[in-house]
Amino acid sequence: MKRSVKQIAEAVGARVVGDGSAMVGSVASIASASPDDLVFVADEKYLGDALQSMAGAVIAGDFAAASSSNKPLLISGHPKLAFARAARWLQEQSSEKTPSKVNSGGVHATAVVSASARLAAGVLVEARAVVAERVEIGKGTFIGAGAVVGREVKIGRGCRIYPQVTIYPGTIIGDRVIVHAGAVLGSDGFGYVRDREGRYEKFPQVGRLVIEDDVEIGANTTIDRGALDETRIARGTKIDNLVHVGHNCQIGEDVIIAAQTGLSGSIVIENGVVLGGQVGIGEHARICEGVMLGGQGGVLPNKVLRGKGVAFWGTPAKPVREYLKQLAALARLGKK
Repeated sequence: MKRSVKQIAEAVGARVVGDGSAMVGSVASIASASPDDLVFVADEKYLGDALQSMAGAVIAGDFAAASSSNKPLLISGHPKLAFARAARWLQEQSSEKTPSKVNSGGVHATAVVSASARLAAGVLVEARAVVAERVEIGKGTFIGAGAVVGREVKIGRGCRIYPQVTIYPGTIIGDRVIVHAGAVLGSDGFGYVRDREGRYEKFPQVGRLVIEDDVEIGANTTIDRGALDETRIARGTKIDNLVHVGHNCQIGEDVIIAAQTGLSGSIVIENGVVLGGQVGIGEHARICEGVMLGGQGGVLPNKVLRGKGVAFWGTPAKPVREYLKQLAALARLGKK
C-alpha cells in the first residue's frame, strides 16, 4: 500500500524537497532498494550512493537540502529516527487498509482458550496456543502458535506474543509489548535456603512479573518473577535475545540490554542504562542512570556504578579510561 512522500513527511515531521507526490510503499537499504522503497542517509558521505540508488525517495539530514537530484528528499534533523518512524507508519497504514488475521481476530481451531478468559476485539490466537483461566488480553493483541499464557495473566493492547512464548501465571504485560519466540516470562527465581546438613530447600517464589508499555523482549530470553514482591521491566526498555533477568530485579525506563547478559537477583538498573553483550552483574548491585557498561563487563555483588554518560568496562567494571590505563601498565610490566 503506497503513500506519497508528502504524507510520509507530515507523519514523521520532515520537510520535502522535490516531488512530494512521488509514491513509496516500503523501506529498504540503499543497496537493495527498488523504486517503491524509501531509504535513509545519516552521514553525508553516503548521500551520493543514496541518490544514485534505485530508491524512490531518500530521508536525509540538512546536509542534503541543497543537493541537485531528481529524487524526492525528506529532510530531517534525525534521519535515522525519521526513517524508523516512517517504516512503522507505512506498516500501520497497510494494516488499516488491508484486512488481516490480526485485525479481524479469531481463535484457531486447535488453540485452547479457557471459557473464563476475556479476549478483546481483534485478538488473534494461533494454532495450538493455550490461554488459561481468567486471562485478560487487550484489543488487537496477537498470540503466536504454541504460546502458553498462564492463569490470571493480563496482556494489554496491541501486543505481539510470538510462537512458543511461555508466560507464567500472574504476569502483567502492558500495551504494545513485543515478546519474541521462545521467551519465558515469570518463571521461578533461583532462590534456595541451605539447611544444617548442606541440603538446599526452595525459597518461596510467589511474587510476580510486571512488564510496562512499549517493552521489547528478545528470543529465548528469561525473566524471573519476584520471590515475595515483584520483578519489573519499566516502559520502553529493549532486551535482546538470550538475556537472563533474575528475581526481584527493577529495570528502569529506556534501558538497553544486549544479548547474553545475565542479571542476578535484586539488581536495580536505573533509567537510560546501556548494557553491552555478555555483561554479568552480581546480586543487589545498582547501575545508576545513564551508565554505559561495555561488553563482557562485570559488576560484583552489592556494588554501585555511578556516572551519567560514563562508559565502564572490564571486571570488576571501571571507567573505561581507568581500565585502559591499567591494561597499559600491565603491558609495561610484562615487558620488564
